[in-house]
Order: sequence, then C-alpha cells, then structure tokens
Amino acid sequence: MSEDTTSPTRLRKAVRQKLESLARSGVTHVPAPKLLKAARVSEPVSAARAKSQPAQIGGATRQFPGAAQDLPQAPAAQIPAAGTGADSLEIIASEVAGCTLCKELADTRNRTVPGVGNPRPRLMFLGEAPGADEDRQGEPFVGRAGQLLTQMIENGMGIKRKDVFIGNILKCRPPGNRTPTPEEAANCRCFLDRQLAILKPEFICCLGAVAAQNLLASDKAIGKLRGQLHNYRGMTVVCTYHPAYLLRTPAAKKDTWADLQVLMKAMGLPLPTST
Repeated sequence: MSEDTTSPTRLRKAVRQKLESLARSGVTHVPAPKLLKAARVSEPVSAARAKSQPAQIGGATRQFPGAAQDLPQAPAAQIPAAGTGADSLEIIASEVAGCTLCKELADTRNRTVPGVGNPRPRLMFLGEAPGADEDRQGEPFVGRAGQLLTQMIENGMGIKRKDVFIGNILKCRPPGNRTPTPEEAANCRCFLDRQLAILKPEFICCLGAVAAQNLLASDKAIGKLRGQLHNYRGMTVVCTYHPAYLLRTPAAKKDTWADLQVLMKAMGLPLPTST
C-alpha cells in the first residue's frame, strides 16, 4: 500500500525541510504568492537564519595561523530583492529541492544542499558534492572536512566563515560519496551559474579537482591548476586541495597554505608574520 503523501504530517515535514533549506542558503524571506483578486496578499514568511556552529578540533596545531576579521561585503545592489520577479537564492534553493534530473541522486538523498553563507560575498568556496553529514543537515562542509575548512578560513585567512559563501558543484550527495559523473555535474551547472550571477563574488576558491575542473572546463590535474590565479567570467579563481584530501594527506597542508596566501595576496588581505 502506497504512503499517503498528502497527509498533514508529511506536508508539515516537507514545508519545514524546505524552509530550513532556504534559511541555510541565506534566505530571510520568501515572496508571498499571487492570490486571487478577492484575497489579500499576506506578509512574506520569515525563515529563521540557521546559526552555524563549526566544531573545533581539540588539540589541533595551528596549521593556518591568523585571527578572524570581518570581510568587506560587495554592494547590496548586486542581489535582486525577493519578490521582484528577478532570479534569487530562494528561487534557486526551491528548484534544487524539487530537482529530479539525476534520478539516482534524487532517489537516495535525504536533503538537498544548495549552499550557505553571506548572500553578498567577496569570496566563495566551491567544493565537489555533499557528504553524509551534509546530506543529513542540508548544509555544505559540516563534517570533519568542514571543520578543517573553517580553520583554513578563520585561522588561516583571518576572516569569518559567515562572511563567505560555500557551495558545491553538486547539490545532492552521490551514493557512497563517489565522484560526480559529468552528466550529474552538467545537470547541476545551471544552478551554480545562476548562483554566481546573483552572488557575484570577486574571488572563488575551488576545493579539489572536481570543483576546479568543472568550473574552469579543464582536464588538468589539481596539482597543475593550483598555485596560480585563473579567470572565470571576470572572477579571480584560486584552486587548492579539498579539505577531505588534506585529512588523508596532511603533508599537502603546506601546499594548501601556500595557495591560500596567493588568494590572500590577490584579495589584499594581510599575510601573517613568520614566527
């Protein structure tokens, strides 16, 4: 017997998950739908902003020295106001939540992960795809790799995680954390391109080969792409190793720190003094 998908309990759960997904994407309001002329349009529904509490790695040495500071934001005029008819982060997040282009991913996911962070960032971090923790919580980089990314951003670059935007090439977790297929990346690309058109970050940091190769349309290895500045549609791009790779290969943290310093120099951020 099939489950009743119109039951009040399931509908409430679906609405709650959608609002939580929108909040994690930086959405604060949802535009009210256009109703019949006889009906009064209600006030926009407020979505509570989720507060990110990155876990600390106890006893970890400061691989990425520095002190967090506020990162200047791009002008507010870059983001279309909700309900104006223009594309917006909440529209994209809603479409991502209902996307079934990749049948395997749609059938196996728990939650979609459109992205999270400052809706007017100067810097965006772009990863590969959600993992198990992200699939459960609907937010990118919340597991061990996410904890390391937070250290890279805050302890290394000296800025706050909340001041950047973090997303992935894929918005759904591939089963078993396998590498995304070219078809899956292509299906999700429209969402990424629309996010970039809205966010307009000056800088993008690609985390790992999948992110770098897909964004830059390159088949070069990450070792060949890192350590230099790239240009993507007027945005400056720096490529480095994925935090999950750094957890498996700690020796690569030295190269990643060098890449972050290339990024910091391009952004005009102060570099830490040697101790």
